[in-house]
Amino acid sequence: MINLELNDQELLILSETLQNYLSDLSYEISNTDLQNYREQLKARRVVLEKIKDALEQA
Repeated sequence: MINLELNDQELLILSETLQNYLSDLSYEISNTDLQNYREQLKARRVVLEKIKDALEQA
């Protein structure tokens, strides 16, 4: 486990960047033809959503 200290501005920018990436990732998942790659992207999305949720609780 890693502990990361962020000020309010850093937290906001990281959260916004993560949300934008998740939106792009959802689009990429829906437009990917290769099943194996789609599953990899979905697994990545799950991890990133957990991180986003943790940031929102900070």
